[in-house]
Amino acid sequence: MAKEGFAPGLIVKAIQSSSTDFDVSADALVALKNAGIDSLVMEAMLSAQAAKPSGAIEAAHGATTGRGGGMSDPVTAACTANRGCLLRDSTEVPLKFASCLTSKTAHEGDPVELVLAEDLKVGVAVVAAKGSHAVATVSSSKKAGMMGRPGELSVQLQHLVVGDNRVRLRGTKGREGEGKVGTTVALTVLFGPIGLFKHSENIEIAEGTPLTAYVDQDIWLPQVQ
Repeated sequence: MAKEGFAPGLIVKAIQSSSTDFDVSADALVALKNAGIDSLVMEAMLSAQAAKPSGAIEAAHGATTGRGGGMSDPVTAACTANRGCLLRDSTEVPLKFASCLTSKTAHEGDPVELVLAEDLKVGVAVVAAKGSHAVATVSSSKKAGMMGRPGELSVQLQHLVVGDNRVRLRGTKGREGEGKVGTTVALTVLFGPIGLFKHSENIEIAEGTPLTAYVDQDIWLPQVQ
């Protein structure tokens, strides 16, 4: 694409939407640099390759060969500190609110405190410990108004912090519509009238209220020691 004169930004978007395995070895990157490839393009290749379990990554993490010569699911293989474990797309991530959140005082862009409600596992191996922090922000908030208008409150799930890794999160098991990462999760819809103030009709989510998120992309994680 670079040879055809496409802009670096467009090439980056193509890389992000591609399922292709990229050669990001030191020799390959040097060759790309010498060919005048923009550094943003190479960074996108590195990010894309690190985020998906390609055949090369499967092999590096010790995936076994099943009957018929195909690669067996590495999740079924033992997870070790050296290999790490593959946390799959759509895996449930049990979260809970670390503090109270209310439409009476929340503003768009405010951080939302969430923590992992229980150990996150691949098989029997723990890859994220209970209490790990998750990042979210208030995407919209409206106080209760005149004429009995109820309050509104929505958040955007972003990622779970696991050491130096960031596990991308979404709000639904599937990828359609509201499920994709960064889209809005309407707490009004999730919890209905639960936690509403009796008189003001503002939305209030109590500390400890559970919220289920889902892994948005396959990611290799080390086993928690």
